[in-house]
Amino acid sequence: MHARHKEAGGGMMAYHTTPKTVSSLTHDYIDMQSPTSTIESLIQTLPGVVSASEGPLTTSFSTIHIRGMGQSEIGVTFEGIPGANPFTYSTYTPSLVDSENMGQINVMQGAVDINSPTYNATGAEISTSIRRPSAKQNIYTSASGGSYGTNKDFIRYDTGEIGHSGVRAFVSGSYARSDMWRGTGEVRKWHVDAALVKTWSKGNETEAIFGWTQARQNEWLYPSMANWQTYGINYGLNNQYYNGDTHYEGLDGKNTGSIYGALKNHFSFGHGLSLDAEAYSVEFHGPYEYGESNLPVSSGYVGSEKYKYLDNYKNLPGYDPTSKKLTAAEVSDWYTISSGLTLVGKWHHKFNTLTFSYWYSYATEGARDRYYPVNTKGQWSTSEPYLTANGGIPIGEDNENGKQQLNSFAVDDKLSFLHDRLSIDGGIRMAMVSRQFTQDLPGVSTAPSIRNLFIPAPQVLISYRFNPDHQIYVNGTTGYHLPASLSSQLPQYSYTTGKPLQMAMSQYKPEYMITEELGYRYSGLFMANVAGFHYNVTNHQISSETYQPGTTTEISQVINAGGLEAWGLQAELATRPWHHVSFYASGQYMYTQNGNNIAYGGGYLQTKGKQEVGAPKFSGSLGLTYTDGKWFGNFTLQYTDSQYATLMNDQSIPSYVTANLGFGRTLPQVGRVKPRLKINLTNLGNEHYLSSMYSYTTNATAAAGVGGKSSAPTYVIGAPFVVMATLSANF
Repeated sequence: MHARHKEAGGGMMAYHTTPKTVSSLTHDYIDMQSPTSTIESLIQTLPGVVSASEGPLTTSFSTIHIRGMGQSEIGVTFEGIPGANPFTYSTYTPSLVDSENMGQINVMQGAVDINSPTYNATGAEISTSIRRPSAKQNIYTSASGGSYGTNKDFIRYDTGEIGHSGVRAFVSGSYARSDMWRGTGEVRKWHVDAALVKTWSKGNETEAIFGWTQARQNEWLYPSMANWQTYGINYGLNNQYYNGDTHYEGLDGKNTGSIYGALKNHFSFGHGLSLDAEAYSVEFHGPYEYGESNLPVSSGYVGSEKYKYLDNYKNLPGYDPTSKKLTAAEVSDWYTISSGLTLVGKWHHKFNTLTFSYWYSYATEGARDRYYPVNTKGQWSTSEPYLTANGGIPIGEDNENGKQQLNSFAVDDKLSFLHDRLSIDGGIRMAMVSRQFTQDLPGVSTAPSIRNLFIPAPQVLISYRFNPDHQIYVNGTTGYHLPASLSSQLPQYSYTTGKPLQMAMSQYKPEYMITEELGYRYSGLFMANVAGFHYNVTNHQISSETYQPGTTTEISQVINAGGLEAWGLQAELATRPWHHVSFYASGQYMYTQNGNNIAYGGGYLQTKGKQEVGAPKFSGSLGLTYTDGKWFGNFTLQYTDSQYATLMNDQSIPSYVTANLGFGRTLPQVGRVKPRLKINLTNLGNEHYLSSMYSYTTNATAAAGVGGKSSAPTYVIGAPFVVMATLSANF
């Protein structure tokens, strides 16, 4: 690569030639940010990305939009490993990798790599790489502390090459904690990363990657607009319990964990033949804990079977004979295990590169809930018996078991002409998916719900390079999204009515997206990329999370919003260092339009022609970086336009501006120790704002023709002003 094609903008933009719109952040930029940063919070400066952190530290999955596509429609991979829950598409990115170990983050805004192992990426993909083991032995350690009792301790050991074996490795561990900045409670996280690389010969390499996380945090509460206007940033959990208080910190929390491993191989056979093979396995698990205040002592339901009284109800902690309800802690225990194999074979001969790929994935999941009585002090324990009825049957709204098998084949052919200045690339990916779920509750049919889908996804990519600095590209790509959430296929059953809390999708069809892009890249004295895009979506699926009344339990619902169309323009520019200073700017304009009225409440909502939820018309960012080998600093400013929260466009959040600053210095070396001090300030203006939507709804106010029905969206509160100081050293 030509020297001037190296990263620009302080690592906020990287060199690419693929005929798709791609934005990247390199380790140089990531290293200047807060050590508690997540993938979502880091990429908020990139064009088309709408994302904001919930706090100085979080273990929750984050809300994010790229070109109007929601989090469940965005593919996430880490070193070729699918990074999302294979059934709900929740992405627990804080569990994937510590920011200190991130190599590069790539965001493909309008397409998906044809060989990518994703089953939900309609039209965007986030891929992250790990920082490889060093060629020389090294110990890196850091200690961070800051606002809201936040601290993080991190250590990484690189072996360097072990003898002359061609083997090098690293292992790292971290511990982080923080107070919940709104309400009460805390966050704790333990994490391990490791990798081992063996070089067999030139072009032949094997790599083993491993990660483990265990985390505990109290629940973030997501306000409605009425809650926000009443409580503002004080909307959170309580530290004092009163009878029936579901917002008590002792009842609401997430105990999440993950473990993953991958074995990657690259083989070069000569004569233009190569093979990439990767086997992986990922587990995510709970449980979650929620507060329940209206569990019936009598005349309730287990599944669809009614019970007269809870077993031993008179001796239950917290039982009040004057009340028909009981306060309980719900423990929602769940796990997902996903294992797979990806094979990508290439044959390059003269002006032709032919690629075949195969991806097999097998995933299982289990989810059940148990209820534990809460005493008058808000205390409960899983060591005590859970609530039962009808002679020992556990109370529960959910007892799911499922499995999914996926076989995906892809073939792609790339032709290069005019000394590789012109390339024409065409390919197709074909996915065959089988899903099977059962809801094992009393009185509920035990017949499995089986869905089989076949989805073809073709693409055409054309690129022309006038010279090494100028490139024009055009593409037409497709992407698919299997229906998210178990609720799309299985209902949960209310313990108060014995009826489904929501219905499974009547038309179980994948969301499908067709995108066209026309772009121009310049990689000379500075770097720039400008792209115009258009996309059309059918069976557009919006994932909604709402609170069950009287609880903090979330009920998932998938809304099929029909068709969606969008047009937009995005741009990205970065300068190369000049007197140690480099500049970055990005922006996007997008216009969206829903294509259908939605059947709802016995009538139709007039949603046709309305704008898409979570899709601001304007967004943009600025960045300024200074680094001279000793001093360094990075300033970013982000603007996000207003966003609609309902399909009827009758409720929205206002636009907002946030700014972050990081700076520091490499301190004088002491013996072999090379120390460095870093200060990070996020949300410099201490802006109090709603950053995005947590739950969408069809309409927030009563609408004509649907019986006056409405429901309130819920929102994510952006993180406050936070100061973090980090002292680190290499040994």
